[in-house]
Amino acid sequence: MIKDFISHSKSGMAMATAGAFAAVALAATPAFAAWEPTKPVEFVVPAGTGGGADQMARLIQGVIIKNKLMKEPLIVVNKSGGAGAEGFLGIKNDKGDPHKIIITLSNLFTTPMATGVPFNWRDMTPVAMLALDQFVLWTNAEQPYKSAKEYIDAVKAAGPNKFKMGGTGSKQEDQIITVGLEKATGTKFIYIPFKGGGEVAVQLVGNHLQSTVNNPIEAVSQWRAGKLKAQCVFDHERMPYKTKVTETQSWNDIPTCKEAGIPTDYTMLRGIFMPAGVTPDQLAFYVDLFKKVRETAEWKDYMEKGAFNTTFKTGNDFKVWLEAAEKQHATLMQEAGFMAKK
Repeated sequence: MIKDFISHSKSGMAMATAGAFAAVALAATPAFAAWEPTKPVEFVVPAGTGGGADQMARLIQGVIIKNKLMKEPLIVVNKSGGAGAEGFLGIKNDKGDPHKIIITLSNLFTTPMATGVPFNWRDMTPVAMLALDQFVLWTNAEQPYKSAKEYIDAVKAAGPNKFKMGGTGSKQEDQIITVGLEKATGTKFIYIPFKGGGEVAVQLVGNHLQSTVNNPIEAVSQWRAGKLKAQCVFDHERMPYKTKVTETQSWNDIPTCKEAGIPTDYTMLRGIFMPAGVTPDQLAFYVDLFKKVRETAEWKDYMEKGAFNTTFKTGNDFKVWLEAAEKQHATLMQEAGFMAKK
């Protein structure tokens, strides 16, 4: 019996020891690691350097580096050919590659509609809506117009094709807004396209144009310097930022175009997409990354300085918004006669 007891005890001790070792081994094993990039990530901008999308992409790059939000570097690459088609088709062809992301603007919709290029936002994986960019009707501060209504009345009185409206690109956001403005007010502008918003602002300061529909960030320095006048914002509500930008005005002081008697509005997507065919873990990494970017002081400061609408969407909410925006742009493009002929 004693031998049996000793044998049984030894057996129990061995089992306990084995169990202890197993527990230690389990504790020493790292928890399952979520996916993260294993090489540099290419951040595609389907537009030229210096514009709104490029500025935002490079701001994001700086925020990620400063706050050490990624182990691998994020490399900004501009692919502006074909009104952004070069960048979009590149992402479409990189199916399954989690080391490529792209920042989008409304050319996500307008470029395939205007050119017939074989691309659709569904050819990519939506990651997040970062913000919506506003558009403002700007005039030269030396001109006498005290309100958007006064300016539009002057355009009407002059007759068709007497006033010049400057904008970025052809058959894109700025020209779409111009056509919408014309239809809402019974006016007709000479629309003059330029390569970027910076050039558009310079042309207006030089009185080579009578008005523009630049994004806030593209004209803020000239507004602050007293060279331009912000007549109205093309949105259904005023911008929320109340800190003075000029000596007398904040972004919030700019009336909506509807308030000014111009019933038209338009906001532009600033969103992030990945190629199709990526895994849920890979998508989750970037959703989490951009949530962290939005929490930084640098991002919040950039949002206020550029007077962005800070709406954020991911997942199904983002997809529902994209479907509605696609329909809106199809209607606008058809009304303007900008759709590619089949």
